[in-house]
Amino acid sequence: MGKSVWKPGTVIYPVPAVMVSCQNSKGEKNIITVAWTGTINTNPPMTYVSIRPERHSYNMIKESGEFVINLVTESLTYACDFCGVRSGRDLDKFSEMKLTPVKGNEVSAPIIYESPVNIECKVKDIVELGSHHMFIAEVVSVSISDEYMDETGKFHFNKSKPICYSHGGYFGLGKQMGTFGYSVKKPQNDKPKKDRWRNNGKKKSKAKNKKRG
Repeated sequence: MGKSVWKPGTVIYPVPAVMVSCQNSKGEKNIITVAWTGTINTNPPMTYVSIRPERHSYNMIKESGEFVINLVTESLTYACDFCGVRSGRDLDKFSEMKLTPVKGNEVSAPIIYESPVNIECKVKDIVELGSHHMFIAEVVSVSISDEYMDETGKFHFNKSKPICYSHGGYFGLGKQMGTFGYSVKKPQNDKPKKDRWRNNGKKKSKAKNKKRG
């Protein structure tokens, strides 16, 4: 197997495709699609979004210091793409995509009600990296759609059919290949030696009884 050498670039795929909602001091709302986002700390919970300064949402987030990361499902893929290629300077994306803005619990920026997970964020720092500026933020509230919760309170996010973005395309997640830690987990049928010995003894006794019968 050969290898081709490319010039340095951001070719880490797949990545999340999320819709980031924001609002300025005039009450103007907007949605921007972002792929450069992720988790950067657990305690306190921290995340980031990287946005070009020329984007309409950039100044809205910089001014307000708030934004909401709304996770995207297969049914929201069209809206996700639309909000990434059209500018909020020209139209109301909430209205165009028939999405419902609902005021956040801890921020003034609206959540997108149709998204199964809404992550409310407050900006802590802005790092000017070059083509993009990184908004480092603390997560201050998370809203989850009840339809994906079971009776025990467990959230089944995969049932919402989330998507990811990979090299110019949107994709569903496909079949599950494993679970966290499965590579080191002992097989469920790996019983202690005593239990195996007892079970083997029972099997031998049954076998002898069959022969006698």
